[in-house]
Amino acid sequence: MIRRFGEAIVRERAYKRRPGVYAVLVRGGEVLVTHQARPVPEYQLPGGGIDPGEHPIAALHREVYEETGWRIAPPQRIGAYRRFTYMPEYDIWAEKLCTIYVARPVLRLGPPSEPGHSAVWMAPAEAAELLGNAGDRAYLAWVFSGK
Repeated sequence: MIRRFGEAIVRERAYKRRPGVYAVLVRGGEVLVTHQARPVPEYQLPGGGIDPGEHPIAALHREVYEETGWRIAPPQRIGAYRRFTYMPEYDIWAEKLCTIYVARPVLRLGPPSEPGHSAVWMAPAEAAELLGNAGDRAYLAWVFSGK
């Protein structure tokens, strides 16, 4: 069973399944997160949806680059969670299946190419307070717990 975070499931509501990949990006004792300005301003682990036919690792590399401007070393899968949420940018209710990886940013190629995103380095404790969803916060805490 995959752990669930976030809003309670509403049985009468139809949810669209949205598989995605996200990364805890660690370097020099700091974590690289993305700030998304719209539709709701929030800090997030870099990542996002897997396009049809796309391999999850390729999707992770693409999403991290789009949202941070960084290339990453080969990622390591550390777990998965799901959450049921409204996605205003797509006007859908979604069951997000979030696979989480840990990776090291190795090369900054430029600013994020995804409109409305900015890459932000911060201390893990600060990120733990600012990340916009409980699943992201739980995996960040797990990575920095030393387990």
